Amino acid sequence: RVLSLELNKDRDVERIHGSGINTLDIEPVEGRYMLSGGSDGVIVLYDLENLSRKPSYTCKALCSVGRSHPDVHRFSVETVQWYPHDTGMFTSSSFDKTLKIWDTNTLQPADVFHFEETVYSHHMSPVATKHCLIAVGTKSPKVQLCDLKSGSCSHILQGHRQEVLAVSWSPRHEYILATASADSRVKLWDVRRASGCLSTLDQHNGEKSKASSEAANTAHNGRVNGLCYTNDGLHLLTIGTDDRMRLWNSSTGENTLVNYGKVCNESRKGLKFTVSCGCNPEFAFVPYGSTIAVYTVFTGELITMLRGHYSTVDCCVFQPNFQELYSGSKDCNILAWIPALREPVPDDIAEKSLPQQHLNPAYEDAWSSSDDED
Repeated sequence: RVLSLELNKDRDVERIHGSGINTLDIEPVEGRYMLSGGSDGVIVLYDLENLSRKPSYTCKALCSVGRSHPDVHRFSVETVQWYPHDTGMFTSSSFDKTLKIWDTNTLQPADVFHFEETVYSHHMSPVATKHCLIAVGTKSPKVQLCDLKSGSCSHILQGHRQEVLAVSWSPRHEYILATASADSRVKLWDVRRASGCLSTLDQHNGEKSKASSEAANTAHNGRVNGLCYTNDGLHLLTIGTDDRMRLWNSSTGENTLVNYGKVCNESRKGLKFTVSCGCNPEFAFVPYGSTIAVYTVFTGELITMLRGHYSTVDCCVFQPNFQELYSGSKDCNILAWIPALREPVPDDIAEKSLPQQHLNPAYEDAWSSSDDED
C-alpha cells in the first residue's frame, strides 16, 4: 500500500491556515483526529473520517485556535502533539517561548510553561506510565523536562553546546530520550540518572584517529535538526544540514552505515519527518524541498518522490490504520496521500496472463488463499 501512495483526488483537507504549516499530529487512540500548527500561531483540529460516506469528501476542521482566540500563540507554532492516552488534551509549543497544554473540549489552556528562549521542539513519551514529563528543546543548549503532574520545569539535562532543535522519547523505554542539536551532536539520556547522558552518537563508530583535534563524537557534519525512532524503538533516524540521514542502533549507539544518498535539508529549524508503521519493509518519509522523499529504512533505497505541494514541505505524519500519509507545507495546504486502489483483475484472466515471477515481491501478500487448502 505504501509503494502505491499517491495524491488523492477524492480527499481534501479543509484549508484553514493562511500561512505555512509547520507541524501535524494524528492522535494514536483512534487515528481519527489530526492537529496542525501554523507559522502564524494558529492551531486547527480536523476530523479525518469520511462522515459524508461519499467517495469524494473533505476532511473537516472541527475547531481552531485562531488569531482572534485570547490564548493563541503569538508567533509560529513549531510542534503540536496529542496527549498519548486520550484525545481530551493536546500540547503545542511556539517561537513565543511557551509550551501550552490544551483542553480539547473547551479549547482553553489548562497550563502554560514559559521559557527564556525560543522553543523549537517538544515531545511526550508515547509509552510512559510512570512519568508525565514533556521534553523541550529550545535555543538554549539545556534540555528542559516539564512535569505535567506538578506543573513545574524542574529537571534540566546539560551537555549540548548549542541550541536543541529536536527531541524524541524512545517508544520502547519510557525513561530514554534522544536530543539533536546545532552542535552536530545527538545525545541519548536516561532521565533517571543524575548525570543524564548515556551516550553521544558517533558517525565514525569510534574509528577516527584518537589524535584528531576533534575528539568529541559528532553524529553529522552540520546542525542535526531531525530525529525519529522506528516504531519498535530499536533504531533511530537522524537528519542533518550536511544533507545526510543516518540510521543508528539505539541500544548500542552504533551507526549502521546505511547510505540514503544526498538528503537535501536546508531547514534552519527542526525538520519533522516520520516513519511508516506496520509495513514490511519500513519506510521513512522525509520533506525534500517541495516534495516528500520515501526511503526504505534499512536499505537506504529512494523508492519515490511524492509531488503535489507548491512550496517547501515542513512536516508529514503517517496514519497507520490505513497506511496513509498527510503532509503540511509553506503553501498553506495539507495534502492526503492514499494508497492507489488497484482495479481487480477477473480470476480467469489473472491466472493465464500474469507470470507469477514478475510480481514485485513488495506487492505480494502473505495470506494463503482458501483454494490451496482443499
